[in-house]
Amino acid sequence: MASFRQRRNCIVLAALLAGAAVLPAFAAGPAKILVVGDSLSAEYGLRRGSGWVALLEQRLAQQQLPATVVNASVSGDTTSGGRSRLPALLKRHQPTHVVIELGGNDALRGLPLPMTEDNLARMVQDAQAAGAQVLLVGMQMPPNYGRAYAEQFAALYPRVAKAHGARLVPFLLQGIGDAPDAAQWFQADRIHPNEAAQPKMLDNVWPELRRMLAAK
Repeated sequence: MASFRQRRNCIVLAALLAGAAVLPAFAAGPAKILVVGDSLSAEYGLRRGSGWVALLEQRLAQQQLPATVVNASVSGDTTSGGRSRLPALLKRHQPTHVVIELGGNDALRGLPLPMTEDNLARMVQDAQAAGAQVLLVGMQMPPNYGRAYAEQFAALYPRVAKAHGARLVPFLLQGIGDAPDAAQWFQADRIHPNEAAQPKMLDNVWPELRRMLAAK
């Protein structure tokens, strides 16, 4: 017959195991988030530390979530550039999560949409092969690029995400680029969001990214 001490130890062990089962996945260890984007993520025209990626770091700290952020975004980058840079970034940083925010410059330059889609798909696959979860952040083009082109461009992001099991933010500039008062959210070039828009951009990314982190 088990002694009182043995029974007590079993009860304590069972309680610890039960508690571990309901702890959030963050307890498994810190996450490392690699952001691979263009000028929208590289603080183009902004004070350092005011872009949405920097605000993401602040939010993680405020919510005491054990995660670090590496911002590997480059102004002017295309999906081809991101695809060529990604293998070295994965090897160097070994991220648990990769956020891909690219494609806008492809569209601005009129690059073939199948090429953009193929590049994004390969980036998702490469990141997943390295053991990272992937969040694909979509963009949309203004109507003056032509309705058919804009619709085809917007559609490639959910198609890539669905085909390869990545999570998706359909439009980084939701509530900014499509807002009735859109002009107030952009710098003088009317292309790059201003500092006031950065918290909105983070709010567009945060819900899906937070779910990814919780599922780590």
